Amino acid sequence: MLANPETISPMSAHVVLDGKAIAERMKCELREELAHLKGHPQLRILYFDTPASIVYKNAQVHVARDLGIWTDRTQTDGTYCFPWKTATQHDVEQLIQKWNRDRFVHGIFVHQPVPPQIDPQRISALIDPRKDVEGIHPDNSARRFFAKARIGSCTALAVMRLIEETGVPLEGKEAVVVGHSEIVGRPVSMLLLDKLATTTVCHLGTDKAGRLEEHVRRADVLVVAVGRPHLIKGSWIKPGAIVIDVGINVVHGHVVGDVEFDTAKARAAFISPVPGGVGPVTVMTVMRNTVEAFKGQQAESSGKRDG
Repeated sequence: MLANPETISPMSAHVVLDGKAIAERMKCELREELAHLKGHPQLRILYFDTPASIVYKNAQVHVARDLGIWTDRTQTDGTYCFPWKTATQHDVEQLIQKWNRDRFVHGIFVHQPVPPQIDPQRISALIDPRKDVEGIHPDNSARRFFAKARIGSCTALAVMRLIEETGVPLEGKEAVVVGHSEIVGRPVSMLLLDKLATTTVCHLGTDKAGRLEEHVRRADVLVVAVGRPHLIKGSWIKPGAIVIDVGINVVHGHVVGDVEFDTAKARAAFISPVPGGVGPVTVMTVMRNTVEAFKGQQAESSGKRDG
Protein backbone atom coordinates (compact mmCIF):
# COMPACT_ATOMS: atom_id res chain seq x y z
CA MET A 1 0.00 0.00 0.00
CA LEU A 2 1.07 3.60 -0.49
CA ALA A 3 2.23 5.74 2.38
CA ASN A 4 -0.43 7.87 4.07
CA PRO A 5 -0.44 11.11 2.03
CA GLU A 6 -1.10 13.11 5.22
CA THR A 7 2.41 12.19 6.38
CA ILE A 8 4.01 13.13 3.06
CA SER A 9 5.33 16.57 2.24
CA PRO A 10 4.25 17.20 -1.38
CA MET A 11 7.46 19.14 -2.04
CA SER A 12 9.71 16.28 -0.97
CA ALA A 13 7.73 13.12 -1.74
CA HIS A 14 8.02 11.56 -5.15
CA VAL A 15 5.83 8.46 -5.04
CA VAL A 16 5.68 6.32 -8.16
CA LEU A 17 2.20 4.79 -8.31
CA ASP A 18 2.60 1.05 -8.73
CA GLY A 19 -0.11 0.05 -11.20
CA LYS A 20 0.97 -3.57 -11.13
CA ALA A 21 0.45 -3.84 -7.38
CA ILE A 22 -2.94 -2.12 -7.60
CA ALA A 23 -3.97 -4.43 -10.44
CA GLU A 24 -2.88 -7.45 -8.43
CA ARG A 25 -5.19 -6.46 -5.58
CA MET A 26 -8.00 -5.97 -8.07
CA LYS A 27 -7.29 -9.39 -9.54
CA CYS A 28 -7.57 -11.06 -6.13
CA GLU A 29 -10.92 -9.37 -5.54
CA LEU A 30 -12.15 -10.38 -8.98
CA ARG A 31 -10.97 -13.96 -8.67
CA GLU A 32 -12.95 -14.33 -5.44
CA GLU A 33 -16.06 -12.94 -7.14
CA LEU A 34 -15.67 -15.22 -10.16
CA ALA A 35 -15.51 -18.24 -7.88
CA HIS A 36 -19.09 -17.54 -6.80
CA LEU A 37 -20.55 -16.96 -10.26
CA LYS A 38 -22.48 -19.56 -12.19
CA GLY A 39 -20.96 -19.72 -15.65
CA HIS A 40 -17.94 -18.12 -17.31
CA PRO A 41 -17.86 -14.55 -18.64
CA GLN A 42 -16.74 -14.43 -22.26
CA LEU A 43 -14.75 -11.47 -23.65
CA ARG A 44 -13.96 -10.74 -27.31
CA ILE A 45 -11.30 -8.24 -28.37
CA LEU A 46 -11.01 -6.56 -31.77
CA TYR A 47 -7.61 -4.94 -32.32
CA PHE A 48 -5.36 -3.65 -35.09
CA ASP A 49 -1.80 -4.53 -36.07
CA THR A 50 -0.16 -1.43 -34.60
CA PRO A 51 2.62 -1.77 -32.00
CA ALA A 52 0.63 -0.04 -29.23
CA SER A 53 -2.52 -2.08 -29.91
CA ILE A 54 -0.57 -5.35 -29.93
CA VAL A 55 1.08 -4.50 -26.59
CA TYR A 56 -2.32 -3.75 -25.05
CA LYS A 57 -3.95 -6.86 -26.54
CA ASN A 58 -1.19 -9.10 -25.21
CA ALA A 59 -1.66 -7.70 -21.73
CA GLN A 60 -5.43 -8.24 -21.93
CA VAL A 61 -5.02 -11.82 -23.12
CA HIS A 62 -2.53 -12.64 -20.35
CA VAL A 63 -4.87 -11.45 -17.60
CA ALA A 64 -8.00 -12.94 -19.16
CA ARG A 65 -6.38 -16.35 -19.41
CA ASP A 66 -5.16 -16.12 -15.82
CA LEU A 67 -8.66 -15.32 -14.57
CA GLY A 68 -10.45 -17.72 -16.91
CA ILE A 69 -12.61 -14.87 -18.20
CA TRP A 70 -13.29 -16.80 -21.40
CA THR A 71 -13.39 -20.37 -22.64
CA ASP A 72 -13.43 -19.71 -26.36
CA ARG A 73 -14.99 -22.43 -28.49
CA THR A 74 -13.69 -21.22 -31.87
CA GLN A 75 -10.47 -19.24 -31.37
CA THR A 76 -7.30 -19.62 -29.36
CA ASP A 77 -7.66 -16.50 -27.28
CA GLY A 78 -10.89 -14.70 -28.17
CA THR A 79 -9.24 -11.93 -30.18
CA TYR A 80 -9.36 -10.83 -33.81
CA CYS A 81 -6.80 -8.64 -35.54
CA PHE A 82 -7.51 -6.38 -38.51
CA PRO A 83 -4.69 -4.84 -40.56
CA TRP A 84 -4.54 -1.09 -39.95
CA LYS A 85 -4.13 -0.12 -43.60
CA THR A 86 -6.68 -2.45 -45.23
CA ALA A 87 -9.40 -2.95 -42.60
CA THR A 88 -12.83 -2.02 -43.94
CA GLN A 89 -15.91 -0.66 -42.22
CA HIS A 90 -17.94 -3.59 -43.54
CA ASP A 91 -15.59 -6.27 -42.20
CA VAL A 92 -15.34 -4.67 -38.76
CA GLU A 93 -19.10 -4.26 -38.53
CA GLN A 94 -19.69 -7.86 -39.63
CA LEU A 95 -17.51 -9.18 -36.83
CA ILE A 96 -19.16 -7.00 -34.18
CA GLN A 97 -22.62 -8.07 -35.35
CA LYS A 98 -21.52 -11.70 -35.12
CA TRP A 99 -20.40 -11.19 -31.53
CA ASN A 100 -23.59 -9.27 -30.75
CA ARG A 101 -25.68 -12.28 -31.84
CA ASP A 102 -23.59 -14.84 -29.96
CA ARG A 103 -25.27 -15.43 -26.60
CA PHE A 104 -22.03 -16.95 -25.28
CA VAL A 105 -20.22 -13.61 -25.75
CA HIS A 106 -20.80 -11.24 -22.83
CA GLY A 107 -18.25 -8.50 -23.47
CA ILE A 108 -16.93 -6.78 -26.61
CA PHE A 109 -13.87 -4.54 -26.57
CA VAL A 110 -12.71 -2.61 -29.66
CA HIS A 111 -9.26 -1.07 -29.51
CA GLN A 112 -8.99 2.67 -30.07
CA PRO A 113 -7.96 4.52 -32.09
CA VAL A 114 -9.40 2.84 -35.17
CA PRO A 115 -7.90 3.38 -38.66
CA PRO A 116 -8.95 6.56 -40.48
CA GLN A 117 -11.11 4.62 -42.94
CA ILE A 118 -13.23 3.30 -40.04
CA ASP A 119 -15.98 5.47 -38.55
CA PRO A 120 -15.51 5.14 -34.77
CA GLN A 121 -18.95 6.52 -33.92
CA ARG A 122 -20.68 3.93 -36.10
CA ILE A 123 -18.65 1.21 -34.42
CA SER A 124 -19.51 2.51 -30.95
CA ALA A 125 -23.21 2.63 -31.79
CA LEU A 126 -23.15 -0.88 -33.28
CA ILE A 127 -21.92 -2.70 -30.18
CA ASP A 128 -24.72 -4.19 -28.10
CA PRO A 129 -24.84 -1.79 -25.12
CA ARG A 130 -25.19 -4.75 -22.76
CA LYS A 131 -21.86 -6.11 -24.06
CA ASP A 132 -20.10 -2.76 -24.29
CA VAL A 133 -17.35 -3.17 -21.67
CA GLU A 134 -15.69 0.15 -22.59
CA GLY A 135 -18.85 2.21 -22.11
CA ILE A 136 -18.67 3.80 -25.58
CA HIS A 137 -22.19 3.03 -26.86
CA PRO A 138 -24.30 6.24 -26.98
CA ASP A 139 -26.70 4.85 -24.37
CA ASN A 140 -23.85 4.16 -21.97
CA SER A 141 -22.19 7.50 -22.73
CA ALA A 142 -25.43 9.29 -21.88
CA ARG A 143 -25.70 7.46 -18.58
CA ARG A 144 -22.10 8.40 -17.81
CA PHE A 145 -22.94 12.08 -18.39
CA PHE A 146 -25.57 11.85 -15.67
CA ALA A 147 -23.22 9.87 -13.39
CA LYS A 148 -25.46 6.81 -13.62
CA ALA A 149 -23.30 4.50 -15.75
CA ARG A 150 -22.89 0.94 -14.49
CA ILE A 151 -19.97 0.38 -16.86
CA GLY A 152 -17.66 3.19 -17.97
CA SER A 153 -14.44 3.76 -19.88
CA CYS A 154 -11.91 1.27 -18.54
CA THR A 155 -9.02 3.71 -18.94
CA ALA A 156 -10.90 6.57 -17.31
CA LEU A 157 -11.86 4.39 -14.35
CA ALA A 158 -8.25 3.21 -14.07
CA VAL A 159 -7.07 6.82 -13.97
CA MET A 160 -9.46 7.55 -11.13
CA ARG A 161 -8.38 4.43 -9.25
CA LEU A 162 -4.75 5.59 -9.39
CA ILE A 163 -5.72 9.06 -8.17
CA GLU A 164 -7.76 7.53 -5.33
CA GLU A 165 -4.70 5.48 -4.29
CA THR A 166 -2.91 8.73 -3.41
CA GLY A 167 -5.50 9.48 -0.74
CA VAL A 168 -5.53 13.13 -1.77
CA PRO A 169 -9.04 14.68 -1.78
CA LEU A 170 -9.93 16.25 -5.13
CA GLU A 171 -12.53 18.78 -4.05
CA GLY A 172 -11.43 22.23 -5.16
CA LYS A 173 -8.21 21.00 -6.77
CA GLU A 174 -7.14 22.36 -10.17
CA ALA A 175 -7.35 19.37 -12.52
CA VAL A 176 -6.08 19.54 -16.09
CA VAL A 177 -6.79 16.84 -18.65
CA VAL A 178 -4.69 16.90 -21.81
CA GLY A 179 -6.60 15.07 -24.53
CA HIS A 180 -10.32 15.06 -25.29
CA SER A 181 -10.94 11.61 -26.75
CA GLU A 182 -14.27 9.88 -26.19
CA ILE A 183 -12.67 6.99 -24.29
CA VAL A 184 -10.23 8.85 -22.04
CA GLY A 185 -10.18 12.65 -21.95
CA ARG A 186 -13.90 13.35 -21.90
CA PRO A 187 -14.94 10.62 -19.43
CA VAL A 188 -12.00 11.42 -17.13
CA SER A 189 -13.04 15.08 -17.08
CA MET A 190 -16.58 14.11 -16.06
CA LEU A 191 -15.32 11.77 -13.33
CA LEU A 192 -13.11 14.57 -11.99
CA LEU A 193 -16.09 16.93 -12.03
CA ASP A 194 -18.03 14.35 -10.02
CA LYS A 195 -15.30 14.70 -7.37
CA LEU A 196 -15.74 18.52 -7.42
CA ALA A 197 -12.34 19.19 -8.96
CA THR A 198 -12.09 22.40 -11.00
CA THR A 199 -11.45 20.77 -14.36
CA THR A 200 -9.91 22.09 -17.56
CA VAL A 201 -9.65 20.04 -20.77
CA CYS A 202 -6.77 20.83 -23.12
CA HIS A 203 -6.38 19.56 -26.67
CA LEU A 204 -4.78 20.22 -30.04
CA GLY A 205 -6.25 23.73 -30.14
CA THR A 206 -4.64 24.55 -26.78
CA ASP A 207 -1.28 23.37 -28.09
CA LYS A 208 -1.62 25.30 -31.36
CA ALA A 209 -2.44 28.44 -29.40
CA GLY A 210 0.77 28.00 -27.42
CA ARG A 211 -1.07 27.76 -24.09
CA LEU A 212 -0.56 24.13 -23.13
CA GLU A 213 2.39 24.80 -20.84
CA GLU A 214 0.43 27.56 -19.10
CA HIS A 215 -2.39 25.18 -18.18
CA VAL A 216 -0.11 22.31 -17.18
CA ARG A 217 1.91 24.50 -14.82
CA ARG A 218 -1.12 25.25 -12.62
CA ALA A 219 -2.44 21.68 -12.43
CA ASP A 220 -2.70 20.08 -8.99
CA VAL A 221 -3.86 16.98 -10.84
CA LEU A 222 -2.63 16.35 -14.38
CA VAL A 223 -3.96 13.58 -16.64
CA VAL A 224 -2.30 13.25 -20.05
CA ALA A 225 -3.82 11.06 -22.77
CA VAL A 226 -2.63 12.21 -26.17
CA GLY A 227 -0.34 9.56 -27.64
CA ARG A 228 2.62 11.87 -28.33
CA PRO A 229 5.86 10.80 -26.63
CA HIS A 230 7.17 13.28 -24.06
CA LEU A 231 4.72 15.98 -25.10
CA ILE A 232 4.60 17.26 -21.52
CA LYS A 233 7.96 18.53 -20.31
CA GLY A 234 8.94 17.60 -16.79
CA SER A 235 9.83 21.20 -16.01
CA TRP A 236 6.19 22.18 -16.54
CA ILE A 237 4.93 20.05 -13.64
CA LYS A 238 3.69 21.95 -10.61
CA PRO A 239 5.63 20.91 -7.48
CA GLY A 240 3.52 18.51 -5.44
CA ALA A 241 1.17 17.63 -8.30
CA ILE A 242 -0.44 14.28 -9.06
CA VAL A 243 0.55 13.21 -12.59
CA ILE A 244 -1.23 10.38 -14.40
CA ASP A 245 0.31 9.48 -17.76
CA VAL A 246 -2.05 7.50 -20.01
CA GLY A 247 0.11 7.67 -23.14
CA ILE A 248 1.38 4.48 -24.74
CA ASN A 249 4.02 5.17 -27.38
CA VAL A 250 6.55 2.77 -28.87
CA VAL A 251 9.82 4.60 -29.54
CA HIS A 252 12.85 2.63 -30.76
CA GLY A 253 11.29 -0.54 -29.44
CA HIS A 254 10.55 0.89 -25.99
CA VAL A 255 7.18 1.86 -24.51
CA VAL A 256 7.16 5.44 -23.21
CA GLY A 257 4.49 7.87 -22.05
CA ASP A 258 3.37 11.37 -22.95
CA VAL A 259 5.25 12.90 -20.00
CA GLU A 260 9.01 13.32 -19.52
CA PHE A 261 9.03 10.91 -16.60
CA ASP A 262 12.41 11.42 -14.95
CA THR A 263 12.18 15.22 -14.79
CA ALA A 264 8.49 15.16 -13.86
CA LYS A 265 9.12 12.63 -11.08
CA ALA A 266 11.49 15.08 -9.38
CA ARG A 267 8.66 17.63 -9.10
CA ALA A 268 5.48 15.59 -8.65
CA ALA A 269 4.22 14.20 -5.35
CA PHE A 270 2.69 11.22 -7.15
CA ILE A 271 3.29 10.04 -10.70
CA SER A 272 2.33 6.99 -12.73
CA PRO A 273 5.04 5.35 -14.84
CA VAL A 274 4.76 4.06 -18.40
CA PRO A 275 4.73 1.12 -18.56
CA GLY A 276 3.47 -0.17 -15.23
CA GLY A 277 1.05 2.58 -14.26
CA VAL A 278 -2.36 3.08 -15.86
CA GLY A 279 -1.97 0.09 -18.20
CA PRO A 280 -2.23 -2.81 -15.70
CA VAL A 281 -5.14 -1.16 -13.89
CA THR A 282 -6.94 -0.53 -17.19
CA VAL A 283 -6.57 -4.18 -18.19
CA MET A 284 -8.01 -5.28 -14.86
CA THR A 285 -10.88 -2.82 -15.27
CA VAL A 286 -11.70 -4.43 -18.63
CA MET A 287 -12.05 -7.72 -16.78
CA ARG A 288 -14.13 -6.10 -14.04
CA ASN A 289 -16.47 -4.57 -16.62
CA THR A 290 -16.75 -7.90 -18.43
CA VAL A 291 -17.87 -9.55 -15.20
CA GLU A 292 -20.39 -6.74 -14.63
CA ALA A 293 -21.72 -7.18 -18.17
CA PHE A 294 -22.00 -10.93 -17.59
CA LYS A 295 -23.92 -10.42 -14.36
CA GLY A 296 -26.27 -7.96 -16.02
CA GLN A 297 -27.03 -10.34 -18.88
CA GLN A 298 -27.49 -13.26 -16.50
CA ALA A 299 -29.95 -11.22 -14.43
CA GLU A 300 -31.82 -10.18 -17.59
CA SER A 301 -31.98 -13.79 -18.79
CA SER A 302 -33.21 -14.94 -15.40
CA GLY A 303 -35.89 -12.26 -15.43
CA LYS A 304 -37.10 -13.36 -18.84
CA ARG A 305 -37.30 -16.96 -17.67
CA ASP A 306 -39.16 -15.94 -14.53
CA GLY A 307 -41.54 -13.85 -16.62
